[in-house]
Order: sequence, then structure tokens, then C-alpha cells
Amino acid sequence: MKLYDELKARGLIAQVTNEEEISQMINEGKATFYIGFDPTADSLHVGHFMALCLMKRLQMAGNRPIALIGGGTGMVGDPSGRTDMRSMMTPETIQHNCDCFKKQMERFIEFGEGKAQMVNNADWLMDLNYIELLREVGACFSVNNMLRAECYKQRMEKGLSFLEFNYMIMQSYDFYHLFQHYGCNMQFGGNDQWSNMLGGTELIRRKLGKDAHAMTITLLLNSEGNKMGKTAAGAVWLDPNKTSPYDFYQYWRNIDDADVLKCIRMLTFLPLEQIEEMDGWQGAELNRAKEILAYELTALVHGEEEANKAQEAARNVFGGSGSSENMPTTTLTDADFAEGSIGVLTLLVKCGLASSNGEARKLVQGGGVTIDGEKVSDVKMMLGMADFSEERIIKKGKKTFHKVVKG
Repeated sequence: MKLYDELKARGLIAQVTNEEEISQMINEGKATFYIGFDPTADSLHVGHFMALCLMKRLQMAGNRPIALIGGGTGMVGDPSGRTDMRSMMTPETIQHNCDCFKKQMERFIEFGEGKAQMVNNADWLMDLNYIELLREVGACFSVNNMLRAECYKQRMEKGLSFLEFNYMIMQSYDFYHLFQHYGCNMQFGGNDQWSNMLGGTELIRRKLGKDAHAMTITLLLNSEGNKMGKTAAGAVWLDPNKTSPYDFYQYWRNIDDADVLKCIRMLTFLPLEQIEEMDGWQGAELNRAKEILAYELTALVHGEEEANKAQEAARNVFGGSGSSENMPTTTLTDADFAEGSIGVLTLLVKCGLASSNGEARKLVQGGGVTIDGEKVSDVKMMLGMADFSEERIIKKGKKTFHKVVKG
């Protein structure tokens, strides 16, 4: 099966502007393509996973990825999928986030001469002359067409700022610039980005003529993937300091039954023939499929050693062996015990099992917290240093376990 047909079979392709030419370029390894990442945090999360895996697949077939970091567009903020305006970041924060992104991307794609490139659109957007941009680029866009774009429609009720209104023009200019200076002939993005991407394709044709080759593809679930990265306690990050390999493994191990095969097709590099054999799996077999998904993705992000540890820890916990080896662990210090004790709500936040005292309170009140098998019912419960003379195991819900020790 050729690569483009495989991408379709895995459910990755939603819309294209010229399927015949796009498939030929991808199959022959002639695509120089870009995918954009806005540096809104200092770590990528699982919502970026599909894009990273796609870049890896295409590079393995000889195509050249460009990871575009939105240092410039990040100064404005993408209105897509938003009901409110994004907070403004300082240039220093944006640069720090960009540096973190590259480190994580190197787990997926290979950078270097003739290989993948990382570029920052701040390098060209920050130096644009406003009047020149209005004359050279603004004249190519219809305000009526822009207002019909889905990314703007959902912001109109609460108010779309002129700052955000410029985002489509800036993203379109990115493709125009990459086409001219980097030989970029293709762009990928989520289906929520379709209007912005078409704007870039049209700008190239308007400025450089109808014969200019610029192709557009959207990924079926990329926008859904952004939602996929969110959990009750925040986001599922690729940075092990934010989401441990064990918790990362558990996230995929606990996804809904209906999503297992879909995620295996889209995100793993297992052969399609092997995946098709799993189609009829039910019950215990379906749990095995979840283990396969969790292991494959944890190994991809954190390496096989961490994936093995996470899998062993999960099997020990759920198999009833009682072993806490390799379980995510928080070590308390004397400073954590104000006046000799620590509240259970503070403890849950300290362990990353809740993002705030308010969320921790709801967990306890809902009966979702146990310590060493005993349900915690009192939100004012206090634990002293002596309570941690041995390790304690906190369980949140049915499937999240965490070990606490005193240093």
C-alpha cells in the first residue's frame, strides 16, 4: 500500500485541494510540508500527537517536514476553537516555549541539513511593515469570505477583536513566505484550520500566479485531538515532569472502548494488517488492545524503558500484586507539614491528583479518594509526619494510583 493510501486507511485525511497531485508528491517523497504549533505552553500535549506522528510517517517516506513555531502568530492568538480571547504572552515566554517544543519534537522527527527544519514565524512577521502588508496581502482577502469562516463565526457573539481578525492573514502569509523561501509546497492542519489554510493557498496563487503549486490537506481528528489532551486535572503533557510516563500510559490505557482501534490506527506505527485483526476484539481482548496502544505511545514519547516500567507498574496495581514499584511517587519534606501536619486537599494537589483545593474538595466529597484502601470522607482530614513512616497509596477514582513517601 502506498503512503497516501495508508494515511487514508488510517483515517488521517479529511479534505484536500488536489488529491491526485498531493498523493503523487507524498508517495514519491517530494513534499516539503509544514505544520504549525502555537507556543501557548512550555510542553506539547497529546492534542499535538497526531501531527507529530504524521510528520514522522512522512519523513520516513522521504518527505521533508517543517515544524513552524508560531512565535509571531502567538503574539496575536488563534481564535479557532475559542469562545474567548487568548492571553498575551511575552516574547521571552514564547521563546522559552519554542525551545521546549524542539526538544520534544526530536523524539519524533530528525532535524538537520536536508532533513526536518524548525522555523519561527516571528523571524518574518515581526518585521513586516503594516502599510506594506495591507497593500500587498490585505488586498487579496475578502472580508465577507473571512467572516463566513467557522473560526470567526464562533467568536462573533462574544466579540471578535481586530487583533484576532488578523490571524488568518498572518497564517496565510506564513505559507506564502515558506513557499518562497523554503520550497514548502504543502501544508497540513486540523479541520478547524481549513479556512486559514485555504487563505494561504489562495494568497500564493494570487501573488505568484495560477501555476504556483501549493497544496492543502487537513487531518481528520486534529481539532478533536486538542480536546483529547484535556483531563480533569489539566492536560496530558509530553513533558515527563508534567505528566509522568506512568500517568501518560494510564491515560491511553483508560480511553473509551469506542476510541481504542481508532487511536491505534491513527497514532501507532503497527501494520494495518495487525490492526485489522483487532477489529473484532471484545472484553479482555479489548483491554489487551488498550495495553498495546498505551505501550506503543509511551515508548514513542518516553522510550521503551519507561514504557516497560509503566506497563509493569500498571499490571502490578490492577493485577492485585500490591507492588508499588515504578508507581508515580511524591516525596514530602518537612516544609510540607505546616505545624506538623498536611491537609488531605493540599496533599492531593501536591501529588498532582487535583489542580486546586476546590477540585480536591469535589473529589473527596464525591467519594473518589482512598488512602491505603480506606475512603476519605472528611475534607478537613489532616495527616502528620508519623502517618508517612511507611509509604501510603492514594487512589483517585477507579484507576489512578499514586505513592506518597516522606523524605
